[in-house]
Amino acid sequence: MRKLERYPVEGANALWQVYRTVSPLKAVRNFICIQIARYCPLLPVKNWIYRRLLGMKVGRQTAFALMVMVDVFFPERIRVGDNSIIGYNTTILTHEYLIHEYRLGDVTIGSNVMIGANSTLLPGVTIGDGAVIAAGSVVHKDVPAGAFMGGNPLREIARRGSDD
Repeated sequence: MRKLERYPVEGANALWQVYRTVSPLKAVRNFICIQIARYCPLLPVKNWIYRRLLGMKVGRQTAFALMVMVDVFFPERIRVGDNSIIGYNTTILTHEYLIHEYRLGDVTIGSNVMIGANSTLLPGVTIGDGAVIAAGSVVHKDVPAGAFMGGNPLREIARRGSDD
């Protein structure tokens, strides 16, 4: 089960009310920083942008592939452990703006995690150490350490043994 904070709204849908929850200047600044990082081929520069300019917690030797899209409004709610790989064109969301509410949730990615290309991580999920997410997956629930999961809906494909 995802860990989400829920905030009801009245009137227009929650996305129309986004600037009641996040500053427009923060959104523009974050968008520019994220776009630079998406196209930057230099991993240390990307990680510097994520850590220093966006407030993300990014571990040592973690690699974000080209075109990764992190949450524009709340990137500071993303944590990634050491030596993990976030695959090409993956999207990491920490917010959901719906008709009658918006939801926020931290995304925590452990150490030595491999996330395949074109995956989407929804708010409030935790991916345990050593897990593997197959390309094109939608991560809508927590992933245990060492699990190999994939698909939409997400399902377990295999689990590595303790001696792997």
